[in-house]
Amino acid sequence: MTLKDILPSELGFGAAPLGNMFRNIPEPEALATVEAAWNDGIRYFDNAPFYGAGLAELRMGEVLAGKRRDEFAISTKVGRIILDEIEDVTARDLGEKGNVFKYGRPNRIVNDYSADATLRSIEDSLKRLKTDRIEIAFVHDVAQDFYGDEWLDVFETARKGAFKALDRLRDEGVIKAWGLGVNRVEPIELLLALEEPRPDGFLLAGRYTLLDHDRALQRVMPTVAERGLGIVVGGPYSSGALVGGPNFEYAPATPAILDKVARIKAIAERHGVSMKAAGLQFSLANPAVAAVIPGASHPSRLAEDRAALEERVPADFWRGLREAGLVNPGAPLPIDD
Repeated sequence: MTLKDILPSELGFGAAPLGNMFRNIPEPEALATVEAAWNDGIRYFDNAPFYGAGLAELRMGEVLAGKRRDEFAISTKVGRIILDEIEDVTARDLGEKGNVFKYGRPNRIVNDYSADATLRSIEDSLKRLKTDRIEIAFVHDVAQDFYGDEWLDVFETARKGAFKALDRLRDEGVIKAWGLGVNRVEPIELLLALEEPRPDGFLLAGRYTLLDHDRALQRVMPTVAERGLGIVVGGPYSSGALVGGPNFEYAPATPAILDKVARIKAIAERHGVSMKAAGLQFSLANPAVAAVIPGASHPSRLAEDRAALEERVPADFWRGLREAGLVNPGAPLPIDD
Protein backbone atom coordinates (compact mmCIF):
# COMPACT_ATOMS: atom_id res chain seq x y z
CA MET A 1 0.00 0.00 0.00
CA THR A 2 1.44 3.39 -1.00
CA LEU A 3 1.06 6.71 0.78
CA LYS A 4 -1.25 7.85 -2.00
CA ASP A 5 -3.51 4.89 -1.20
CA ILE A 6 -3.56 5.79 2.48
CA LEU A 7 -3.90 9.57 2.40
CA PRO A 8 -7.47 10.77 1.74
CA SER A 9 -6.47 14.25 0.51
CA GLU A 10 -3.46 15.73 -1.25
CA LEU A 11 -3.75 18.88 0.85
CA GLY A 12 -3.00 18.02 4.45
CA PHE A 13 -2.59 19.87 7.71
CA GLY A 14 0.86 20.33 9.25
CA ALA A 15 0.49 20.70 13.01
CA ALA A 16 3.86 22.19 14.00
CA PRO A 17 2.35 25.67 14.55
CA LEU A 18 -0.14 24.14 17.00
CA GLY A 19 2.85 23.45 19.25
CA ASN A 20 3.33 27.22 19.62
CA MET A 21 6.12 27.37 17.07
CA PHE A 22 7.59 30.90 17.14
CA ARG A 23 4.67 32.36 19.14
CA ASN A 24 2.21 31.63 21.92
CA ILE A 25 -1.03 30.74 20.12
CA PRO A 26 -4.17 31.09 22.27
CA GLU A 27 -5.96 27.81 22.85
CA PRO A 28 -9.25 28.90 21.22
CA GLU A 29 -7.37 30.03 18.11
CA ALA A 30 -5.46 26.74 17.86
CA LEU A 31 -8.61 24.63 18.23
CA ALA A 32 -10.49 26.81 15.74
CA THR A 33 -7.70 26.30 13.23
CA VAL A 34 -8.04 22.51 13.37
CA GLU A 35 -11.83 22.86 13.08
CA ALA A 36 -11.39 25.14 10.07
CA ALA A 37 -9.15 22.55 8.42
CA TRP A 38 -11.83 19.93 8.90
CA ASN A 39 -14.57 22.19 7.57
CA ASP A 40 -12.40 22.95 4.54
CA GLY A 41 -12.34 19.27 3.66
CA ILE A 42 -8.83 18.41 4.85
CA ARG A 43 -8.70 14.79 5.97
CA TYR A 44 -4.98 14.25 6.47
CA PHE A 45 -3.39 15.56 9.67
CA ASP A 46 0.33 15.33 10.46
CA ASN A 47 1.71 15.76 13.96
CA ALA A 48 4.66 14.94 16.25
CA PRO A 49 5.35 14.73 19.98
CA PHE A 50 8.19 17.21 19.42
CA TYR A 51 5.78 19.99 18.47
CA GLY A 52 5.50 21.89 21.72
CA ALA A 53 6.35 18.81 23.83
CA GLY A 54 3.02 17.18 23.02
CA LEU A 55 0.97 20.38 22.83
CA ALA A 56 0.15 20.04 19.13
CA GLU A 57 -1.08 16.47 19.58
CA LEU A 58 -3.22 17.45 22.56
CA ARG A 59 -4.84 20.29 20.65
CA MET A 60 -5.46 18.24 17.53
CA GLY A 61 -6.85 15.36 19.56
CA GLU A 62 -9.29 17.67 21.29
CA VAL A 63 -10.92 18.56 17.97
CA LEU A 64 -10.60 15.33 16.00
CA ALA A 65 -11.99 13.23 18.84
CA GLY A 66 -15.41 14.47 17.79
CA LYS A 67 -15.02 13.35 14.15
CA ARG A 68 -15.72 9.99 12.52
CA ARG A 69 -12.39 8.17 12.74
CA ASP A 70 -12.77 6.36 9.43
CA GLU A 71 -13.00 9.68 7.57
CA PHE A 72 -9.45 10.93 8.18
CA ALA A 73 -5.82 9.83 8.43
CA ILE A 74 -3.20 10.79 10.99
CA SER A 75 0.55 10.61 10.80
CA THR A 76 2.74 11.27 13.79
CA LYS A 77 6.36 10.66 14.64
CA VAL A 78 8.66 8.67 16.89
CA GLY A 79 12.12 9.36 18.27
CA ARG A 80 11.19 11.66 21.14
CA ILE A 81 9.60 10.75 24.45
CA ILE A 82 7.74 13.46 26.36
CA LEU A 83 8.16 13.15 30.12
CA ASP A 84 6.15 14.55 33.01
CA GLU A 85 9.31 16.27 34.27
CA ILE A 86 9.48 20.04 33.83
CA GLU A 87 12.53 21.76 32.37
CA ASP A 88 13.67 25.21 31.30
CA VAL A 89 12.54 25.34 27.65
CA THR A 90 14.90 28.23 26.89
CA ALA A 91 17.81 25.88 27.61
CA ARG A 92 16.82 23.20 25.11
CA ASP A 93 19.32 22.36 22.39
CA LEU A 94 17.32 22.04 19.17
CA GLY A 95 20.16 22.04 16.67
CA GLU A 96 20.09 24.34 13.68
CA LYS A 97 16.37 25.01 14.15
CA GLY A 98 17.00 27.04 17.26
CA ASN A 99 14.48 27.10 20.06
CA VAL A 100 11.41 27.34 17.85
CA PHE A 101 9.13 25.72 20.44
CA LYS A 102 10.10 27.82 23.45
CA TYR A 103 6.40 28.68 23.89
CA GLY A 104 5.38 25.02 24.05
CA ARG A 105 4.81 22.89 27.13
CA PRO A 106 7.75 22.80 29.58
CA ASN A 107 7.87 19.01 29.68
CA ARG A 108 11.26 17.40 29.27
CA ILE A 109 11.93 15.89 25.84
CA VAL A 110 14.17 12.81 25.56
CA ASN A 111 15.59 11.65 22.24
CA ASP A 112 15.27 7.87 21.98
CA TYR A 113 15.12 5.83 18.76
CA SER A 114 15.12 2.38 20.36
CA ALA A 115 12.40 -0.18 19.69
CA ASP A 116 10.96 0.11 23.21
CA ALA A 117 10.86 3.91 23.01
CA THR A 118 9.17 3.68 19.62
CA LEU A 119 6.36 1.58 21.05
CA ARG A 120 6.00 3.89 24.03
CA SER A 121 6.00 6.97 21.79
CA ILE A 122 3.14 5.61 19.70
CA GLU A 123 1.19 4.66 22.84
CA ASP A 124 1.67 8.15 24.28
CA SER A 125 0.66 9.80 21.00
CA LEU A 126 -2.54 7.75 20.85
CA LYS A 127 -3.48 9.08 24.28
CA ARG A 128 -2.74 12.70 23.42
CA LEU A 129 -4.52 12.41 20.08
CA LYS A 130 -7.51 10.67 21.68
CA THR A 131 -7.58 7.97 19.03
CA ASP A 132 -7.15 4.22 18.82
CA ARG A 133 -4.81 4.20 15.83
CA ILE A 134 -2.53 6.16 13.56
CA GLU A 135 -2.10 5.44 9.89
CA ILE A 136 1.54 6.51 9.38
CA ALA A 137 4.51 6.70 11.75
CA PHE A 138 7.55 8.73 10.69
CA VAL A 139 10.93 8.44 12.43
CA HIS A 140 11.66 12.06 13.27
CA ASP A 141 14.78 14.11 12.54
CA VAL A 142 17.51 11.47 12.22
CA ALA A 143 19.59 14.02 10.34
CA GLN A 144 22.38 16.58 10.47
CA ASP A 145 20.23 19.53 11.47
CA PHE A 146 19.62 17.97 14.88
CA TYR A 147 22.59 15.70 15.46
CA GLY A 148 25.45 17.23 13.47
CA ASP A 149 28.34 14.88 12.80
CA GLU A 150 26.74 12.25 15.05
CA TRP A 151 23.68 11.83 12.85
CA LEU A 152 24.94 8.57 11.30
CA ASP A 153 25.24 7.03 14.77
CA VAL A 154 21.69 8.15 15.55
CA PHE A 155 20.52 6.72 12.23
CA GLU A 156 22.16 3.39 13.08
CA THR A 157 20.39 3.32 16.45
CA ALA A 158 17.10 3.95 14.66
CA ARG A 159 17.89 1.25 12.09
CA LYS A 160 18.33 -1.34 14.81
CA GLY A 161 15.44 -0.08 16.91
CA ALA A 162 12.70 2.16 15.50
CA PHE A 163 12.88 0.91 11.91
CA LYS A 164 12.50 -2.73 12.87
CA ALA A 165 9.75 -1.99 15.37
CA LEU A 166 7.75 -0.02 12.81
CA ASP A 167 8.34 -2.65 10.14
CA ARG A 168 6.80 -5.19 12.50
CA LEU A 169 3.87 -2.95 13.47
CA ARG A 170 3.13 -2.35 9.79
CA ASP A 171 3.28 -6.04 8.95
CA GLU A 172 0.99 -6.79 11.92
CA GLY A 173 -1.50 -4.17 10.72
CA VAL A 174 -1.13 -1.89 13.74
CA ILE A 175 -0.05 0.95 11.42
CA LYS A 176 -0.48 1.16 7.69
CA ALA A 177 2.88 2.69 6.79
CA TRP A 178 6.13 4.11 8.12
CA GLY A 179 9.12 6.09 6.94
CA LEU A 180 11.33 9.03 7.85
CA GLY A 181 10.20 12.54 8.72
CA VAL A 182 13.23 14.74 8.08
CA ASN A 183 14.45 18.12 6.88
CA ARG A 184 17.40 16.70 4.97
CA VAL A 185 17.71 14.47 1.90
CA GLU A 186 20.69 12.40 3.05
CA PRO A 187 18.86 10.16 5.57
CA ILE A 188 16.31 9.24 2.91
CA GLU A 189 19.10 8.41 0.46
CA LEU A 190 20.72 6.19 3.07
CA LEU A 191 17.52 4.32 3.93
CA LEU A 192 16.68 3.81 0.27
CA ALA A 193 20.11 2.23 -0.22
CA LEU A 194 19.42 -0.47 2.39
CA GLU A 195 17.87 -3.79 1.39
CA GLU A 196 16.05 -3.96 4.73
CA PRO A 197 13.89 -2.61 6.29
CA ARG A 198 11.20 -1.53 3.84
CA PRO A 199 9.78 1.98 4.36
CA ASP A 200 6.58 3.04 2.62
CA GLY A 201 7.43 6.68 2.06
CA PHE A 202 8.81 9.82 3.60
CA LEU A 203 7.93 13.22 4.96
CA LEU A 204 10.49 15.64 3.57
CA ALA A 205 10.22 19.18 4.93
CA GLY A 206 11.58 22.15 3.05
CA ARG A 207 13.54 20.15 0.49
CA TYR A 208 11.07 20.02 -2.38
CA THR A 209 9.92 23.60 -2.72
CA LEU A 210 10.28 26.33 -5.30
CA LEU A 211 13.18 27.71 -3.29
CA ASP A 212 15.05 24.45 -2.67
CA HIS A 213 14.53 21.29 -4.70
CA ASP A 214 17.66 20.40 -6.67
CA ARG A 215 19.11 17.69 -4.42
CA ALA A 216 15.78 16.04 -3.68
CA LEU A 217 14.93 16.03 -7.38
CA GLN A 218 18.20 14.40 -8.33
CA ARG A 219 18.81 12.02 -5.43
CA VAL A 220 15.46 11.04 -3.94
CA MET A 221 12.41 11.62 -6.13
CA PRO A 222 13.30 9.23 -8.97
CA THR A 223 13.92 6.28 -6.63
CA VAL A 224 10.79 6.99 -4.60
CA ALA A 225 8.70 7.09 -7.77
CA GLU A 226 10.31 3.95 -9.23
CA ARG A 227 9.57 1.96 -6.08
CA GLY A 228 5.99 3.14 -5.84
CA LEU A 229 6.58 4.91 -2.54
CA GLY A 230 5.54 8.48 -1.78
CA ILE A 231 6.73 11.80 -0.43
CA VAL A 232 4.76 14.10 1.83
CA VAL A 233 6.12 17.60 1.31
CA GLY A 234 6.31 19.56 4.52
CA GLY A 235 7.01 23.27 4.61
CA PRO A 236 6.05 23.97 0.97
CA TYR A 237 6.40 27.71 1.68
CA SER A 238 9.96 27.29 3.00
CA SER A 239 9.26 28.43 6.57
CA GLY A 240 7.23 31.29 5.12
CA ALA A 241 9.97 32.84 2.97
CA LEU A 242 8.15 32.06 -0.27
CA VAL A 243 5.04 33.95 0.83
CA GLY A 244 6.74 37.03 2.25
CA GLY A 245 7.78 35.79 5.67
CA PRO A 246 11.16 36.68 7.21
CA ASN A 247 12.34 33.10 7.84
CA PHE A 248 13.88 30.41 5.69
CA GLU A 249 14.95 27.14 7.31
CA TYR A 250 13.73 28.38 10.69
CA ALA A 251 16.17 31.30 10.57
CA PRO A 252 16.24 34.78 8.97
CA ALA A 253 16.29 34.45 5.19
CA THR A 254 19.58 35.29 3.48
CA PRO A 255 19.87 38.00 0.80
CA ALA A 256 20.20 35.27 -1.84
CA ILE A 257 16.92 33.66 -0.79
CA LEU A 258 15.15 37.02 -0.61
CA ASP A 259 16.40 37.81 -4.12
CA LYS A 260 15.07 34.51 -5.47
CA VAL A 261 11.70 35.13 -3.83
CA ALA A 262 11.58 38.59 -5.40
CA ARG A 263 12.34 37.19 -8.86
CA ILE A 264 9.66 34.52 -8.58
CA LYS A 265 7.19 37.07 -7.24
CA ALA A 266 7.83 39.41 -10.17
CA ILE A 267 6.90 36.66 -12.64
CA ALA A 268 3.91 35.66 -10.51
CA GLU A 269 2.56 39.21 -10.41
CA ARG A 270 3.00 39.52 -14.15
CA HIS A 271 0.70 36.53 -14.63
CA GLY A 272 -1.67 37.21 -11.73
CA VAL A 273 -0.52 34.16 -9.75
CA SER A 274 -0.43 33.97 -5.96
CA MET A 275 2.80 32.78 -4.37
CA LYS A 276 0.93 30.15 -2.38
CA ALA A 277 -0.50 28.67 -5.56
CA ALA A 278 2.94 28.61 -7.13
CA GLY A 279 4.41 26.82 -4.12
CA LEU A 280 1.73 24.20 -3.60
CA GLN A 281 1.21 23.38 -7.25
CA PHE A 282 4.94 23.12 -7.93
CA SER A 283 5.40 20.51 -5.18
CA LEU A 284 2.36 18.47 -6.20
CA ALA A 285 3.44 18.33 -9.85
CA ASN A 286 6.09 15.75 -9.02
CA PRO A 287 4.59 12.25 -9.38
CA ALA A 288 6.45 11.09 -6.26
CA VAL A 289 4.55 13.57 -4.08
CA ALA A 290 1.52 12.17 -2.26
CA ALA A 291 0.52 15.29 -0.34
CA VAL A 292 1.60 18.73 0.81
CA ILE A 293 1.15 19.85 4.40
CA PRO A 294 1.47 23.60 4.88
CA GLY A 295 1.31 24.57 8.53
CA ALA A 296 -1.41 26.86 9.80
CA SER A 297 -1.89 28.70 13.08
CA HIS A 298 -5.00 30.71 12.23
CA PRO A 299 -8.32 29.60 10.68
CA SER A 300 -8.06 32.09 7.80
CA ARG A 301 -4.92 30.39 6.48
CA LEU A 302 -6.84 27.23 5.58
CA ALA A 303 -9.07 29.01 3.06
CA GLU A 304 -5.98 30.57 1.51
CA ASP A 305 -4.34 27.18 1.05
CA ARG A 306 -7.45 25.67 -0.51
CA ALA A 307 -7.81 28.60 -2.89
CA ALA A 308 -4.14 28.29 -3.82
CA LEU A 309 -4.53 24.60 -4.59
CA GLU A 310 -7.51 25.28 -6.86
CA GLU A 311 -6.19 28.48 -8.46
CA ARG A 312 -5.75 28.39 -12.21
CA VAL A 313 -2.09 29.05 -12.96
CA PRO A 314 -1.33 29.92 -16.59
CA ALA A 315 1.25 27.84 -18.41
CA ASP A 316 3.22 30.97 -19.25
CA PHE A 317 4.00 31.43 -15.56
CA TRP A 318 5.69 28.04 -15.36
CA ARG A 319 7.50 28.64 -18.63
CA GLY A 320 8.67 31.96 -17.25
CA LEU A 321 10.19 30.27 -14.22
CA ARG A 322 12.03 27.81 -16.43
CA GLU A 323 13.31 30.47 -18.79
CA ALA A 324 14.57 32.53 -15.86
CA GLY A 325 16.40 29.54 -14.41
CA LEU A 326 14.31 29.66 -11.22
CA VAL A 327 13.42 25.96 -11.31
CA ASN A 328 15.58 22.97 -12.10
CA PRO A 329 15.19 22.06 -15.81
CA GLY A 330 14.27 18.51 -14.79
CA ALA A 331 11.61 19.47 -12.28
CA PRO A 332 8.12 18.36 -13.36
CA LEU A 333 5.72 21.28 -13.72
CA PRO A 334 1.91 21.32 -13.97
CA ILE A 335 2.19 22.03 -17.71
CA ASP A 336 4.19 18.85 -18.38
CA ASP A 337 2.48 15.77 -19.78
